[in-house]
Amino acid sequence: MEYDQGVEDQRGQGWLGTEEQLHWYTFASMLVCLPGAMDAQLQRDADISHYEYQVLAGLSMTADHTMRMSDLADFTEGTLSRLSNVVARLERRGWVRRTPDPVDGRYTLAILTGQGWAKVAQSAPGHVAEVRRLVFDPLTKAQQRQLREISRRILRAIDPDHCSPDDRLRTLLGAVNAAGT
Repeated sequence: MEYDQGVEDQRGQGWLGTEEQLHWYTFASMLVCLPGAMDAQLQRDADISHYEYQVLAGLSMTADHTMRMSDLADFTEGTLSRLSNVVARLERRGWVRRTPDPVDGRYTLAILTGQGWAKVAQSAPGHVAEVRRLVFDPLTKAQQRQLREISRRILRAIDPDHCSPDDRLRTLLGAVNAAGT
C-alpha cells in the first residue's frame, strides 16, 4: 500500500500520469512501427530502404536532379556521414554519382542518374500507396492537418532553430517550379 502511494506521489515529480502514459506509449509505438513498415514495403517491392528512397526522391524533386550533399543530408534528416555511406551504395548501383561543386569545390554534389530516375519512378507508386494506407487513409482531412501541426510543434521543441520540413520542401519545390517556368 505504501509503495502504491509513493509512486502516485512521484508522478508529479518526473513520472508521467496515466493519461500521459497512454498517449506517450501509443505515440512511441507508432514511432517504432511506422519506419519498419515503410522499410518493409520498399525492401519487398523495390529492394531499397526507406532512407535510400528519401535520397533518390529528394534528388528527383530538384530541377537538375542535383543537390549538395549537405543540403541532401538536411532534407533527409540524416547526418552527412550516414548520407555519404548511403550515396556510396547508390553509386555502386548506378543510381547516383558524386562530383565536386563547380561553384565551390569545398562542397560535393549528388546527382541522380537516368537509372536513378527510373528507380524512383518505379518505386514511387508502391511507396505512395503505402504512405496513404498507413498514414492518410486512417485519418480524416482534419486529423491529417492536425498531424502536420502536431509534428511541426514537436520538431520545433526538439530543435527551435532547425528549418522545418515544410520550409525545406517549399524551397525544394520552389527551385523546381522556378526552373520549369
